[in-house]
Amino acid sequence: MITITLRYPSDEPGAPEDRLPKTMAIGYFDGVHPGHQAVIRKAIELARAEGKRASVMTFDPHPRAFFGHGEAYAASLTPLPEKIRLLGELGVDIVYVAVFDHEFSSLEPETFVRGLLIERLNVSDAVVGFDFTFGRGGAGNPAVLAELGAPDLAVHTVEPVAAAGAKVSSSRIREALELGDVALAAGLLRRPYRISGSVVHGAARGRTIGFPTANIEPDGRYVLPRFGVYAVNVRRGDAFYPAVMNVGVAPTFYGTGGTPKLEAHLLDFSGDLYGERLDVDFVAFIRPELRFDGIAELIAQIREDAEQARRLLAFVRQ
Repeated sequence: MITITLRYPSDEPGAPEDRLPKTMAIGYFDGVHPGHQAVIRKAIELARAEGKRASVMTFDPHPRAFFGHGEAYAASLTPLPEKIRLLGELGVDIVYVAVFDHEFSSLEPETFVRGLLIERLNVSDAVVGFDFTFGRGGAGNPAVLAELGAPDLAVHTVEPVAAAGAKVSSSRIREALELGDVALAAGLLRRPYRISGSVVHGAARGRTIGFPTANIEPDGRYVLPRFGVYAVNVRRGDAFYPAVMNVGVAPTFYGTGGTPKLEAHLLDFSGDLYGERLDVDFVAFIRPELRFDGIAELIAQIREDAEQARRLLAFVRQ
């Protein structure tokens, strides 16, 4: 799979892949959830049937973040590297990461369709979700896309995917994480919610109280679940380890105004993890983050949390 950073309009020559005949799924695709996958798989299906390249156009940053519609959209369910990895697993040939800046956001719908998709990128089939919008002020929708593209561009609109009685959406997954409902988030994603990052040095307090933790610095700005303690599976290379993780500010040591941290205690592991990259899959919420009056009380609670995490993870594996 090839990843291409796309600036448009631009005087720079395009990539050689631009001229290859292709189908294209278009969207931000935060989370790459089943609704997104339906759009992407349709583009892949069309490409394979027609002997063309299957491509995706996504955007960076999130258009809502660019327009200042809430700090929440500065964080993602799948930061760009994770999104690209997931797109590759689906079988996409080319990923275009469109730089969503003032120039791109100001494109008129006709320029986006005829100038960019048809003339610059040689797209024959565009696949979008039912609620897709594009162009200055979001003036374009699937019907406008089809009208402006005819007869050179065929447009395929994919209907939403439902789960647990409602449409699967990135917003719904974000809401589940905000409540700490990582089980619902996993059900909507059809996979555990994952945060990946590298182990960095921390204060080493866990080691001094008998519960050493891996302090994980995320690879990108992820949406964090509700502050609290979780049962998680930690992937290190090809091995998975049951673990208990605290997401929050460690108020017993730092009060309530600190920087959020991700600290995982691997239940069946001893060794040095510094500098290693780990994937953390959230399985179950155990309790909210608490402030304890003393270290003894904290140790007793961590011991209880670890045992509960072990039971929950053993049940999930059955």
